[in-house]
Amino acid sequence: MVHKFLTFSKSSYQLTTLIMVVIVAGMSQGLLMPLLTILLDRSGVSPDANAVNAVAMYLGIFGTMFVIERPVRRYGYKPVILIGMGLIIVATVMFPIWQGAIVWFVLRLIVGIGDSALHFATQLWIVAASPKEKRGRNISLYGMAYGVGFSLGPIGITLLKFGVWAPFVATSAFFVLIFALVSRLVNEHPVRAERSEAAHRRVSTVYALAWFPLFTSLLYGYMEATMNSNFPLYGLRIGMTESVIGLLLPVTGIGGLILQLPLGIWSDRIGRKPILIGSAILGAFAFGCVPFVGTNPWSLGLCLGIAGGMVGSFFSLGLAYAADIVPRHLQPTTNIVASIQYSLGSIIGPLVGGLSLSYISVYSMFYFLGLIYLLFGLSGFVFKRQVE
Repeated sequence: MVHKFLTFSKSSYQLTTLIMVVIVAGMSQGLLMPLLTILLDRSGVSPDANAVNAVAMYLGIFGTMFVIERPVRRYGYKPVILIGMGLIIVATVMFPIWQGAIVWFVLRLIVGIGDSALHFATQLWIVAASPKEKRGRNISLYGMAYGVGFSLGPIGITLLKFGVWAPFVATSAFFVLIFALVSRLVNEHPVRAERSEAAHRRVSTVYALAWFPLFTSLLYGYMEATMNSNFPLYGLRIGMTESVIGLLLPVTGIGGLILQLPLGIWSDRIGRKPILIGSAILGAFAFGCVPFVGTNPWSLGLCLGIAGGMVGSFFSLGLAYAADIVPRHLQPTTNIVASIQYSLGSIIGPLVGGLSLSYISVYSMFYFLGLIYLLFGLSGFVFKRQVE
């Protein structure tokens, strides 16, 4: 049914394969972050050191963004996706073999590099193939696919009862299967500009045109990394069991999954800016309510589900909004800027969350989340750039 929603130039096999790539990538990220956090906490690593270790993956994502555009333009989408998956597979199977904070820091860097390459190529491929009038809906499918995987990922924590190796082997097996499917796709390349521009000029143009929609990727990265890295520690500190934490972690992603496509369709009809402003303000309120519901899993689930529903579409809607504004030949640069912003948010999130858990308050991570989304929503009222 997915191909009915997406105008795409290739076969349904190609589209289905790309969607599956994003699902499995989301599963991997949704599993590895909380799983490694819990395992390091078991071994006696402090919350702030645990947070620093979690940042490694996002450092890999961040660094890759400065070099990924050239190979994608030169070699096309498919080779970059395959290389990204290969790196993730190799690193994932090594986690249970070589255990330790320092080794895991390096392996997380490798996972970040592979994840960055994979996501950049898949999201750009979908955005570039989407007509403007369906772009919000189409990129929402990308977000839905990631949301499905990200929500399913933490469930893999339950495999720990079979041994430390079990969750890592399971996620690697999914990647091997999708690797085989992607290898059969026909390669494509991004649109080239009629004349080349210096990288700094492309970036400055993209920022000047679309700073507001691009900021969504930073917020999404901050929220996702904070929840994945620090929420397990938050849950342990307020007395929740690991099984309850594993069940609550996917709730934010499920909320985003449920509203991903509706928000994308509404943004096509009434505009992306009002959708982003409204979602940010409602999401800020939901995050701010979390500290007041204590350890009640139903109330926590409700707050996290509403928050996730409101802000879980931020990355995809931000890309769609930016693609409305910038010229087509600048879309690869736009995606790079968005990915860099995402990486920055992902690096800042665990650090701020870990330090605040240790030195401010166990509830502070949710106060910060509420504040930054509220400020973003208000900033939308001063963004006056008209869609071209």
